[in-house]
Parts: sequence; C-alpha cells; structure tokens
Amino acid sequence: MTGVRRDTEPYPDSVLRARIDAEGSIPFDDYMAEAVAAYYGRGDVFGLAGDFTTAPEISQMFGEILGLWCAVAWQLMDGPGRVALVELGPGRGTLMSDVLRAAGMLPPFRQSASVHLVERSRPLRAIQARTLAESGVAPRWHDDIAELPRDVPLIVIANEFFDALPVRQCQRAIHGWHERHVTVNEDGAYAFTPGPEIDAADVPEHARAAGPGSIVETCPAAGAIARDLGARLARQGGVMLAVDYGYAQSAAGDSVQALKRHKFHPVLVDPGCADITAHVDFQALAEAGEAGGAKASGPVDQGAFLNALGIVQRADVLAQNAAPQQAAEVRKALHRLIDPAEMGTLFKVLALADPALPPLPGFEGSGST
Repeated sequence: MTGVRRDTEPYPDSVLRARIDAEGSIPFDDYMAEAVAAYYGRGDVFGLAGDFTTAPEISQMFGEILGLWCAVAWQLMDGPGRVALVELGPGRGTLMSDVLRAAGMLPPFRQSASVHLVERSRPLRAIQARTLAESGVAPRWHDDIAELPRDVPLIVIANEFFDALPVRQCQRAIHGWHERHVTVNEDGAYAFTPGPEIDAADVPEHARAAGPGSIVETCPAAGAIARDLGARLARQGGVMLAVDYGYAQSAAGDSVQALKRHKFHPVLVDPGCADITAHVDFQALAEAGEAGGAKASGPVDQGAFLNALGIVQRADVLAQNAAPQQAAEVRKALHRLIDPAEMGTLFKVLALADPALPPLPGFEGSGST
C-alpha cells in the first residue's frame, strides 16, 4: 500500500517537482502514488459535495447486501467465535455502518466480529469514527494489512479500493517497450515522457504483441496485497470481497482517469486536487490471490451479484414503506447500482477465500478466473 492513504501535504507539487528536477523524470506510478496520498489526506472527498460518489453513498441497500453476504460467509466458516471484519479504504465509514446494521440480523455473527479499518488518512479516520459511533463499535485502525490480526479468520471488504492503487504504465515504441515517466516541460507543466527501456519479458504476456503506441498497465501494489491476503485466508480462514470497476480479463490500454467535482480532470494537472484511479485487472488480482493460496471466485458483474443476493426484493420493501418521493429515490438508486448502462456491468465483484470453503453466495457456478 505504499503511497496510498497516508498523511502528507494537501498538494505534493513541490515534492514531485523537486524529484523531477533532480532526476529528469519519474515513473508514472510514483507520480500517482504521491497524488493519491495527498488527495485522501485532505479528508472528506466523497458524495455530491465532493468529487465522486461510491455505491454505499448511493443507497444503504448496497452495504446491507454486502453485510448479509458477510454473515452467510461467516456461517459457511462454521460460525467462528471470533472473526475480524475488515474494510480496506473505508471512506466515510458508510459501508461499514450499513454492513453492521445488516449483520445485526444474525446476532451471533455480530457479536463475534471485531471491526478493523485499513486507513492511513487521519482526517478520514476521524470521519469514520463519527459515522461508526452510531453503530456502537470501537473500530481499530491500521496503516497496512500487515497489522491485521493473525490469530482469527478474516472477512475483508474492499469497495473501490484497488482502483486507487498506483499503476505502472509501459508503452510500446517502434523498437521495444519503455516505462512511462512524468517530467516537467518548457512551460512548467507536467507531461508524459518515455522512460527507460524495459525487457519485453517484463511486459505482461497478453500485451507483448501490441503495436507501437500501445500502453499496458500493471499494479504491483494490488498484486502484493492480493497475494498477502490470499496467504492469510488460506492460513487463518476467511474471505475477501472486492468490488470495483475494471476488466474481467487482462487487457492493454490506458485506463487512468481523474475526477474533480464529478467531472473528468486532466491527470497531470494539480496533483493532489483530484481523484486519480485506474481500471482494476481482476484476472491479475485473482491470479495473485491464488498464488498466495486462496481460491478465487468470479469476477461477476455487480448487477448480477446484487440481483442474486436479493437487492430487488430489498428495494421493494424499502419502497413500499416509504413516501412516494422516497420510493422514487429507492428505485433510482437501484437502477444506478444494477443497470448495465450504469454500474451494473462496469463494476465487478471478485471473492478470494479459504480453499476449504464451499461456493460463496453470488458466485455459484461462476468458477474462478
């Protein structure tokens, strides 16, 4: 998790320019790491008043469905008396609050769970504490997954977490591949520039035949986390559920984008002031988890996953007990979460699990990647 969700100055411009001045250029993933770390160090950047909206902010239904999924996973684990309920990059704490409310429907699970949040931003930790105070829990915060408990099973949720991890970009030139770097041009603006040449063997196999100008992305941090968690799940027991936007199968392409005030923003302008993300390579994530020893299920489309777990029925209940305007909002939120034209197919769901566990809800028949 190097460079993600840690405290730093709000705008890392001086740090980046000093490095470029000394080195001529820096790898893009270093630029992204500094920008993302500074961005989340600012605090609350979510919702209508922020730069982007996540599924938990759209509707409570999303977190409730995930909470029930966690409860069923706990039952499939034979109901251990102690379990660590973990969220990676928990934002405002909204998702965990909804998860805990749903978990209350199975009191033994709720009583067995201690809450752990992997979050480096101190401002965000303060917001999460206020959100979760209403749930009556005292979460434990960690800077890194290495600090998570090692003596109990883990149930891990990672919603829109992996997309914020820095990606390494490589670009095909006429003769060979180069790492993509960032420099400062004559006008004082950040600009992309070819970095050192790299061996074709270091380029993912699926992209080696790509033509000149092609870009391929890898995310070493995501792979390291998935391998580590895969090993932990195989050793300690448990599951991880990752929900994010990205590719079901590895593919070449420049997927990096930035958002500011819900509009696209140039990636190399004002680092630290906009949300920078990249599509998650779910095939690579699953393979890394399996390399650690876990069993991967999915990915499946978010719409199909939520439908399989009963979100339409939950929406019906909420709408029937709401005023007309609120019922319309419930329907609108449901549409955003499951419709293929919205989040339904762009967002995917992947599970990593202890290989001893039976098929998990929402993944029956999906197999592994």
